[in-house]
Amino acid sequence: MNRIAVFAFVAILFSACNTKHDYDNIFKDPSLYCNTVHELNTVVMGNNFGPIVASRNYLYAAVAGYEVIAAGYPDHWASLSGQVHGLGPIPKPDTTTHKIDFELAALLAYCKLGEAVTFPEGSMRAYVDSLKKMATDHGMPSDMLQASVEYADTVSAAIKAWSKKDHYAETRGAPEYMVYDSPGRWKPTPPAYSPAMEPHWSEIRYVAMDSVRQFMPHPPYPFNVTDPKSLYYREVKLSQNIVDSLTPEQTWIADFWDDNPFKLNVSGHLMFGTKKFSPAGHWMGITGIAAQKAGADFPTTVAAYAKTSIALFDAFIQCWNIKFTYNTLRPETAINQYFDANWRPHLQTPPFPEYTCGHCTISASAAETLTSIFGDNFAYTDTTELEFGIKSRSFTSFRQAADETAKSRFYGGIHYKYSCEVSHEMGNQIGDLVADRIKMKK
Repeated sequence: MNRIAVFAFVAILFSACNTKHDYDNIFKDPSLYCNTVHELNTVVMGNNFGPIVASRNYLYAAVAGYEVIAAGYPDHWASLSGQVHGLGPIPKPDTTTHKIDFELAALLAYCKLGEAVTFPEGSMRAYVDSLKKMATDHGMPSDMLQASVEYADTVSAAIKAWSKKDHYAETRGAPEYMVYDSPGRWKPTPPAYSPAMEPHWSEIRYVAMDSVRQFMPHPPYPFNVTDPKSLYYREVKLSQNIVDSLTPEQTWIADFWDDNPFKLNVSGHLMFGTKKFSPAGHWMGITGIAAQKAGADFPTTVAAYAKTSIALFDAFIQCWNIKFTYNTLRPETAINQYFDANWRPHLQTPPFPEYTCGHCTISASAAETLTSIFGDNFAYTDTTELEFGIKSRSFTSFRQAADETAKSRFYGGIHYKYSCEVSHEMGNQIGDLVADRIKMKK
């Protein structure tokens, strides 16, 4: 759903009931939270944040929304304080003077953190104003609205303070990745030849994991482009051959899971960018689709986003640690240098080392987490890519979707087949850890 559709949805809610004073139920509609997440997703895309930083935006926004719900319904939902690294006690709401609408407060806290973590001020102001107007139009007393806003601000301040200790700011001034000519070492790829993205992301504070080395896979295959019998040589040729013989179904799979937040298109001297949701943004969309199909209530929907965002965030940190431990070059570089200078992958190669695969890791992690919430064999149709002109795909489970994601990066020619398989398994382990360790519903 695009931004126009989101505001249309809000407008429909404005006019859904001509009777005032129906505010008690208006914010309990979980689809409103799903649309709010989509609004943040759109803002993230519009501000050109890379997929790794995007996962941070979703994490803190989702945790802020969840902590409001946990505080509002303490008999049913447990705070993440004490469950995740560095998060202290969240201030309790004071309802002795004014009643708080915790659903509205959760929406406002989500928006406030979504904007505050990395965005320029005001990125979600119009949307937040529309939520407040909705409250007024449906008869919410001004003191209740004010109390809801104030509690949202209180929780947001606590989560923002937590976010500022995750070492993100320190990595902004860290040394750049050094590129030098060494066989098998990553180097920038066409068409933009961009520098390595977030080479210090492994220094970011993880949320549920014990260490960035907790799920270390075996090292990548030794670089060897001269021996046709070597494991590395075979992987390079597999990548070249699959791209050169893609079926329509394989092409569709690769395009569906591309999730390149900024593709640089080059035509002669003309260059322009096209945008999509990032991999984490795609899985935020899937979370909303699942919650709505399952008929989840508002608190369960908020919890699903929070738990999935934790899995995505930790999976990126784990993967980036491995990427910049081994610094392996991409199939495109190996094929261009040693086999075919004119070869190009089906998808545009992203600007960071090959081993391991980020999308494969975070998808498997999210799939395991969502399975723990909604169950296995949860059939759904993923409509996330429709707004980018890509047909929807249907799955029998989240795990099937993650399996397909792993294949998509191989079909796209941007990852080696074995790397996708190793990454998928690592993501499964991270997702299992998050599912087991993070306890939300009492």
